[in-house]
Amino acid sequence: MRIVTAKDYDQMSRKASYIVASRVILNPKCVLGLATGDTPKGLYNELVRLFRAGDVDFSGVTTFNLDEYAGLSPENPQSYHSYMEEHLFRHINIPPEHRHIPNGAAQNIGAECRRYEELIEQAHGIDLQILGLGRDGHIGFNEPDVKFEKGTHHVRLTQSTIEANARFFENRDEVPKSAISMGIKTIMSARRILLLASGSEKAEAIRGAVMGAVTPDLPASVLQLHPNATLIVDEAASAEIMRIK
Repeated sequence: MRIVTAKDYDQMSRKASYIVASRVILNPKCVLGLATGDTPKGLYNELVRLFRAGDVDFSGVTTFNLDEYAGLSPENPQSYHSYMEEHLFRHINIPPEHRHIPNGAAQNIGAECRRYEELIEQAHGIDLQILGLGRDGHIGFNEPDVKFEKGTHHVRLTQSTIEANARFFENRDEVPKSAISMGIKTIMSARRILLLASGSEKAEAIRGAVMGAVTPDLPASVLQLHPNATLIVDEAASAEIMRIK
């Protein structure tokens, strides 16, 4: 895994945007895997800035989001459909038919998982997958477990993830307890992976992901096995690996 350090969150976001934008410029019809949460917001802001400056054109790009809450309709303001519209899609020119996010409101979640996996296969896989990192080392909604899930699947969220996501909801009871998520095999099949981490609360997970054993108990550790994975980490999040070095 290649490690790129940044001074702070803003610099991390800028460096990440250069990697994503260069991929789009070199391959205007590339397939991007997108993440949600606090970490990629800065990256998306930078991509919008580059688009508005005329430096990058997204009209040929296809996107697949990592996950979506089960039980939330696309119109729900807390859904990842709404998140992507607010932070990226409404500001750039990816055609709506090229944007893919799991349907959390699907009546048959198993069928939706299979449909989503088939769409990724029909697109010939993901060229560049963007990932954030949970405090417990989860990527997408692949929670610590005794095994790595392969394809897109229905996952029950851990209590720590539910608590971490509660800040986005008015009432803790409204936080979904499960989600649809790409699996580890789907993520690892991406031709390139870009993992972003910021803040001291991620330092321990970064240490385990970069320097620990590869184990489903810390899902991000599997990225050590990917042939083209890059980690961009700010000073606070890199504290543990820098101390060990």
